[in-house]
Amino acid sequence: MFEDILAAIPLGFFLAFMIGPVFFVLLETAAIKGFRAALVFDIGVLIADAVFLLIAYFGTSQLLNRLKDDPALYVFGGTILVTYALITFIKVKRTNPDSGKFEFQKLKNSDYLQILGKGFLLNFINIGVLGFWLGLIIIFGPAMEMEPVRLTTFFTTILLSYLAVDIIKILLAKRLKNKLTPKRILVSKKIISIIIFIFGIVLILRGAAPEQASKIEQEVEERLN
Repeated sequence: MFEDILAAIPLGFFLAFMIGPVFFVLLETAAIKGFRAALVFDIGVLIADAVFLLIAYFGTSQLLNRLKDDPALYVFGGTILVTYALITFIKVKRTNPDSGKFEFQKLKNSDYLQILGKGFLLNFINIGVLGFWLGLIIIFGPAMEMEPVRLTTFFTTILLSYLAVDIIKILLAKRLKNKLTPKRILVSKKIISIIIFIFGIVLILRGAAPEQASKIEQEVEERLN
């Protein structure tokens, strides 16, 4: 059991530093809305991960392999991300930095529910996350003889490690709050929107033109290395 925990912790750290829409929105939420809002957002992300884990555990491997490689799902998820990014960008474009909207007000319970849902949906529409959890079950499941207790300990440790690292990221990002002027907030929101838009396009390309998308990813990796 202790070995399972030790094996899970590095995977939680790795998951926390995977670059994607959730990563950037988490930092933005921490910097603009504070620790509690970012933590609620992160809990929404973790709920989506837990749902994916249940799907991967109780589904058959053949069905899940088809599901995670279904081009239509990539196109659907990418389209949602692109739409979300465009709507956010247009809203920011129309916002006047002197309108008083940027005074940090106390959030209501309904606001936290929206933030929770935002974290859940941003993670859930990324079908690649399902592939990640399915891959871990396929790799580590047989070594643990698919024992429910060991698997629960293993994946719970991954999620808790992920949360621990994210809390550190939230605390670091929160320090930027006092330095954020209305204009800087608008600029950061525009940048986040563009990043999410790019991730959406990548997902669409994976579904519509997987071979070309893989070539582009290989070229980018080669240039970075």
